[in-house]
Amino acid sequence: MEPPVPLSPPPPQPPRQEPAESGPGNSALLPTEKPRAGGRPRSLATPLERLPGVGTARADRLKRLGLVTAADALMHFPRDYRDFSGAHQIADIVAGEHASIAGDVVDVTSRITGGGRQMLVVRLACAPGSVRAVWFNMPFMAKRFAVGQRVVIAGQAKLAVGKWEFAHPEVRWLQAGERSDASDWLAVYPLAEGVLQSHVRAAVQAALDHAADLPPEALPEDLLRSKELLPIDVALREIHIPSSYGMIAAARRRFVYEELFMLQLALRMHRGQQQVRRAAPAIPVDGRIDGRIRARFPFEFTAAQVRVCAEIAADMARSEPMNRLLQGDVGSGKTAVALYAILAAVATRVPGAPADPRGRSVGYQAALMAPTELLARQHAATLERVLAEQEGRLRKSDVRVELLVGSQSASRRSQALERIASGASRIVVGTQALVCGGAVFRNLALVVIDEQHRFGVVQRGILQQDHTDPHTLLLTATPIPRTIAHAIYGELDVSILDGVPPGRQPVATYRVGHDQLDAWWDFFRRKLKEGRQGYVVVAAVEESKRGLESVSSAYEHLANGPLEAFRLGLVHGRMPAKKKQAVMEEFRSGRIDVLVATSVIEVGIDVPNATLMTILDAEGFGLAQLHQLRGRVARGAARGICGAVTASPAPDSPAPDGAAPDGAAAEDAVEPHPRIDAFVGTTDGFKLAEQDLLLRGPGDLVGTRQSGAPPMYLADLLRDAKVVAEARQDAMELFQRDPRLEGAELTRLRQLIHKRWGETLGLGGVG
Repeated sequence: MEPPVPLSPPPPQPPRQEPAESGPGNSALLPTEKPRAGGRPRSLATPLERLPGVGTARADRLKRLGLVTAADALMHFPRDYRDFSGAHQIADIVAGEHASIAGDVVDVTSRITGGGRQMLVVRLACAPGSVRAVWFNMPFMAKRFAVGQRVVIAGQAKLAVGKWEFAHPEVRWLQAGERSDASDWLAVYPLAEGVLQSHVRAAVQAALDHAADLPPEALPEDLLRSKELLPIDVALREIHIPSSYGMIAAARRRFVYEELFMLQLALRMHRGQQQVRRAAPAIPVDGRIDGRIRARFPFEFTAAQVRVCAEIAADMARSEPMNRLLQGDVGSGKTAVALYAILAAVATRVPGAPADPRGRSVGYQAALMAPTELLARQHAATLERVLAEQEGRLRKSDVRVELLVGSQSASRRSQALERIASGASRIVVGTQALVCGGAVFRNLALVVIDEQHRFGVVQRGILQQDHTDPHTLLLTATPIPRTIAHAIYGELDVSILDGVPPGRQPVATYRVGHDQLDAWWDFFRRKLKEGRQGYVVVAAVEESKRGLESVSSAYEHLANGPLEAFRLGLVHGRMPAKKKQAVMEEFRSGRIDVLVATSVIEVGIDVPNATLMTILDAEGFGLAQLHQLRGRVARGAARGICGAVTASPAPDSPAPDGAAPDGAAAEDAVEPHPRIDAFVGTTDGFKLAEQDLLLRGPGDLVGTRQSGAPPMYLADLLRDAKVVAEARQDAMELFQRDPRLEGAELTRLRQLIHKRWGETLGLGGVG
């Protein structure tokens, strides 16, 4: 628990450190001025150092939070609230429940306990009795209390020797004459190193006194009424100095709704500009083309794949660019759907284009961009197989597949670029070399971006900045709850593959303690002797400061120990591309039994016979990453088996289905670990995605690297899922009525949208 947070300066005390948290940065409030009677004008742009109670030294510290002006302070919203009303009486206290009580300090004592801990006891007189506040190993707290002081303490109490005792409560020191119930709820703000709560509270209070009435209302009056939202000036005061708990919720709802409403409008404006300014080639997919494409696949499409292909075909048939996000769990068949779209594009003739030297009509081009060279090469190989002769049923296609990756020689790259520019290469598969290597397309109709969250907004957009306006299909195997996807990709249509191909079985997943490794390797060896192949995944290329084993040392240990009887291969991200590719080809062909690797194999590696996986130091991976890794052993008809090795022990009981060795636990473990427990508990990627968001919050998901958008001020995309949906619907309705937001009552709203989202989101880029 954090040390107590004072409302007013207590007696002199040592400086206190609090966790560093980033502030909101530039304010969404636009500068506004009003005259002050007998003084300089009041303005949202007034520097904090000029406000009473702040000063130069404190203002310099506040810059660490991005707080420079009065507007910045007003928009620095609390992260939590503490009940410091002091309204509870001794008779109201219930063991284990939060209570805040006011009292006078009557005794301050310090002693060493039998266990050697220093114990501070402060006794408060709270008529008609007294309570105790206790701190352990915090000697500096003694200097903060003086007999006769009046304070409010808040926390959970328990009965100890007939008296109510608060362990490590939070404290509010009252100034002379200050009422204990002056503010029932005390705001707790995000901080940075060297910045105290008292610094932020002083700045916010000064900003409220100076400028709370200055921000013009951005939301239309009819929207405020219909949504029962607080006006801006009331909401600002209530979110910082709430008059009741109900007003905290009301103020927060106003700002959360406004933020999400503005974001959705910005995304709608982006999409509207694309539709007005751009014209994509129409790619009609009739029954004949659909049948020819599907005949090239050696399997029947699932119902989900058929549905999503129809959605994509409908988009591509229009002359405005498709912007669609396709998300699906590991093994759901996203690649097949992407190849369907690619083949539809290259099967469509370019109107008015001259025939090639052999007299054949010229079709459009398609590009597929992958995050790693391994995955790009695999996609290219898959396309070659699909376009090859199909057992006498279909002749080999004359469509050329071009590979463009960073490891190619200059001469090969130059030749590839010439074929792309001439249109001779109709399908181009590559990595970032597609956008960084100078590729110019002749008739680009479709861009498919696999694992799209790994590419920045600019990288995704470059392929759409030339003379062509291609359709865009973004793929992700990291499932995102639909409400979150709409918040981040509001200008994209979202398709979800919610099924898996027939015959695919869920991977049996076990938690393996270090004390069970011998039994696990016995089991692993038995399965290898049956003819299976497997992976051993290591968290670090080199030995890390966290004590994680390096991939090279793990390889040596296994090759000379538990797996010495088998053929091992080694792959990691720092190996030369040609060497990685050679090892992977040996693994695919079965000449290697076990691949020892880092997370470089996380996406796209497809070896159906590899059904075993051991993840060493599993705590070193994120939940989504663990799920992606597990997907590598879910590629064939045989059931995959995955063991997550953790530092803590697991129970000695056998696994429920007997598939794993004695001691490998599929459901529980001695030491709970939320991430590993969630990973072992389900193979449903959507459930894991929601659990991941609950564990780490959505900050990474909506950060600038993935969405191209600034972080949220206040909205929590998981907690506020209902507001996301509501704001999206309202934004769509307003946009349909006034797509340029030209109405007089929307001027302020339009200004704020352009100030906050215009440049960073790029009202003219993709995603």
